[in-house]
Parts: sequence; C-alpha cells; structure tokens
Amino acid sequence: METKYLENWLRDAHAMEQQAEKMLKSQAERLEDYPELQARIEQHLNETRHQSERLEQAMAGVNIDTSALKDLGGKLTAFGQALGGMMAGDEVMKGSIACYAFEHFEIANYKALIQAAESAGQTGVAQVCREILKEEEAMAAWLSDHLESTTTQFLHRADDDNLRAKR
Repeated sequence: METKYLENWLRDAHAMEQQAEKMLKSQAERLEDYPELQARIEQHLNETRHQSERLEQAMAGVNIDTSALKDLGGKLTAFGQALGGMMAGDEVMKGSIACYAFEHFEIANYKALIQAAESAGQTGVAQVCREILKEEEAMAAWLSDHLESTTTQFLHRADDDNLRAKR
C-alpha cells in the first residue's frame, strides 16, 4: 500500500484535532449555565490536546511532519463556527449538535487511519489511533446520552427567559 495516503490522512487528523481544540475551547468558555456540559467539554478539550501531541509523536516516529497550512485551515474553520454560534440565541444547542456530529467525523477518520496504518505496517501509529478512537467514541456516547437533558435544560431556561422578558 502506498504510504502517501497514511501521511496525508495523519496530517488531516492533526489539523482536525487543531480544529477540535479551538472549537471546544470556544464552546467551553460560554457554558457557565450548563456546568455538567462545560465540565465534560473541558475534559475532552484536555484529551484533544493530548491527542494532538500523541499524533505529533507518532508522525515524528515515522518521519511525517505536520502541515501548518492544514492546521491553520482547521483553526480558521473552528473560529468561523464559534463566531457563527455566538450570534445564535440557541448557541448551546447548536454547539452540542455540532460537537456530536464532529465526534462522529473524528471516529470515522480514526477508523480509516487505523486500517491505513495497519496496511502500511505502522502498528505504532495504528495503536495511537486506536487509543484516540476510544476517547472520541466515549465523548460521542456522552453527548448522545446527555443531548436530551441538555435540550430540556435549554428549553426550560428559554421559557424562564421569555417569562422574565414579558414582565
């Protein structure tokens, strides 16, 4: 198998983690009214930072450099997402849904990376990707398990705000 796909996909994964870090950091800063969600987002933010470091180490171990251009693109995309969400009155919901969808995007990428790494004989890279995959799956499961309660909490807060506004 050609390793160019593995190299490109690893660079993409690193950029994806850079995007996730920026997106999670921005979201966590504005969730003070949702302490449980904020705590889990902050936990995953720390995991994401470590994921990026582990990817860099795995890439360096097989002489693959990161792509500054792809990393910048990921960060700019996250900035645009954060800016767009800040303008919405239902930011917590848009952010929760976007985060849930992004976790599944990451899961799919890591599953493909594991296969590519194994096909290229890069068992160390595959192992790093498996470890990261478990964290992404855990975050997606947590978001799934809490999406209904977050929605309910948001709707109650919105109803309370509407009642206060009418007074």
